[in-house]
Amino acid sequence: MATPLRIATFNLENLDDKPGERPSLKERIAVLRPQLLRLRADVLCFQEVHGQEFAGEPRKLDALNQLLAETPYEWFYTAHTKTSKGEAYDVRNLVVVSRYPIRDVQQIKHHYAPKPSYRKVTANPPEAAAKEITWERPILYVKIDLDAGRMLHLLNVHLKSKRPSPIEGQLINTYTWRTMAGWAEGSFISAMKRVGQALELRVLIDDIFDKLDVSGEPKYIVACGDFNADVKDVPLQAIMGPVEETGNTGLIERVMIPCEHSVPETSRFSLLHLGSKEMLDHILASRQLLTYYRGSEIHNEVLHDESGAFRTDDKFPESDHAPMVAEFVLP
Repeated sequence: MATPLRIATFNLENLDDKPGERPSLKERIAVLRPQLLRLRADVLCFQEVHGQEFAGEPRKLDALNQLLAETPYEWFYTAHTKTSKGEAYDVRNLVVVSRYPIRDVQQIKHHYAPKPSYRKVTANPPEAAAKEITWERPILYVKIDLDAGRMLHLLNVHLKSKRPSPIEGQLINTYTWRTMAGWAEGSFISAMKRVGQALELRVLIDDIFDKLDVSGEPKYIVACGDFNADVKDVPLQAIMGPVEETGNTGLIERVMIPCEHSVPETSRFSLLHLGSKEMLDHILASRQLLTYYRGSEIHNEVLHDESGAFRTDDKFPESDHAPMVAEFVLP
């Protein structure tokens, strides 16, 4: 019997349940829940899921639980990022929801890529020595038991955005910079974080391949999430490892392939920014898993451009990202 496998990724854009917040969670659920149902996913990777606090209890993902209620996903297996105290993070949790059992969960940050050191050149007051640069979000690595012990190695990621990192003495307020050089250095540091996360993900993927080479298990590997980069950008190229770049055909079985390549180019976008179509959310599959690939969908028909002048989230209970789903049928 064939095993159907629809894998989706969706940045829910700051899913939360704060009193007086607009749009309210109820308003957001009214538009987000139909989007989830349309995906008909067997495995869902979420980004930007905020945690909620209750007196005397560990922080938990109550807003997400409310969103998934009254849907088939309510009964799925779940894994999410956790603090050292074992509770959900305050903001931007990564979550995997799966029809199939989740057998192992790992949270990886600076395990395969140490923190780089850098001395800022525009900081005021000046920095006397280099300081460590860390990225905020880990990789969520789960092993999903598809059937009879066949494992799907799923990596849920959220790479650093292109928004500049803060520089001491260079910010007038959250969005206003004192100098162009300060803004440029903030952008450089964000790029450093983004590429650093991409490096860590690629080393982890190679480690998974190494272990599967020894065990002889199927190389069913998929990386999903908000990469904040297009396929032609350095972070995606580093993760994908195209032979055209490495020059080594012996590595061809380790290339990770973007599933959106089968979507017509005119529809290949998951975010709108100042009128420009951008594909920042991806599902990358190993070549062996791609054998059973049937197609992808990017549900961007109602996607709004939240970057325009005078736009606010009050008008848009939807996410500013479009969900994507890739379908496989395993033998």
